[in-house]
Amino acid sequence: MAHFLETLKETVSGSFAHKGDSVLGIDVSSSTIKVVQLRKKGGRALLETYGELALGPYAGIEPGKATQLPPEKMAQALRDLMHEAKVTTNRCGVAIPLSASLINIIQMPDVGEKRLADMVSIEMRKYIPVSISEVMLDWRVIPRGEGEESEETKESSAPVERVGMTDVLVVAIHKDTLARYQQIIEDAGLQTSFFEIEVFSTVRAVLDGAATPTMLVDIGAGTTKIFIVDHRVLRESHIINRGSQDITLALSKSLGVSMEKALELKHAYGLSPDTRDKNVQETIRLVLDSILIEAVRVMRAYQEHYRKNVGQVIMTGGGSGLKGLAPAAEVVLETPATVADPFAKVTAPAFLQDVLTQVGPEFAVSIGVALRRLDEES
Repeated sequence: MAHFLETLKETVSGSFAHKGDSVLGIDVSSSTIKVVQLRKKGGRALLETYGELALGPYAGIEPGKATQLPPEKMAQALRDLMHEAKVTTNRCGVAIPLSASLINIIQMPDVGEKRLADMVSIEMRKYIPVSISEVMLDWRVIPRGEGEESEETKESSAPVERVGMTDVLVVAIHKDTLARYQQIIEDAGLQTSFFEIEVFSTVRAVLDGAATPTMLVDIGAGTTKIFIVDHRVLRESHIINRGSQDITLALSKSLGVSMEKALELKHAYGLSPDTRDKNVQETIRLVLDSILIEAVRVMRAYQEHYRKNVGQVIMTGGGSGLKGLAPAAEVVLETPATVADPFAKVTAPAFLQDVLTQVGPEFAVSIGVALRRLDEES
């Protein structure tokens, strides 16, 4: 069995027992590659370097646009980024996009893990459109008590789970997908000890065992991923086929400017209250609200199913750098919202703090991967 779900057992304190060598966390998305290099010092994770590289130019398109490069070009882009960021280690962990995986929470008879091993594979044949032999599976029984109603919120209605049943979190990745990523890593001259789905990297980077159900809104270039996590257990995942690239495109069309100029306007003004260009704000809101309204639908479905309210929203991904995003999200979602600060999990020079806070949401996945790889060295 693969080990995509090791993250669910990881420490999230950001501290480590022993000093070790440097490690690299790699996040490959549809539009960029991001890397974060960490090492242990004084029982903490120390930031050594980080970097980001747009994939568009390698496909002959504009930076920021989503693309699908062949493995050899991806490897070249990764080598270029490591050279530019002055990466000094070849030991890494790699995050795989949610879109390249299948995640399900299924209910199974509570018969113990040994018997479940065979039963899960049989059950997952209902959800996987290819032969079960063509995928790698990992699964974990969700312990009773995780993500269940507290005494304060429990209602008198019947419990959600049926007696004698247990929830099982299952992840499936096609073997061809894994082979592709393995080729990229090998061609780039790197050695990886694991691959994991990006959501688990994000959880490790931005959550510290919050007791309340939390929605993560990861705004990427071409898609927005919605995750709901309760007691560090993934309960819901959803992909919206709109992202920050759609905001840029809408600005370009609405204002009659180039994509490059539209990107500049988006970054400069965003939804900040002091923005004077109302046309920019109105265009941004149209796209953003369409994303957030879908997030509301996911949130309400979760709350109805589990009879628990989502207590907070954390925004991550490159699109979450939009000025004024958190207050705008709070209005639509009717839930407290903040922008993630994953670099808070590591020690970095004081003069970089402002920059790292600003770019941090983009690096949540790569930081989470690096933290897991670093934890393996303990």
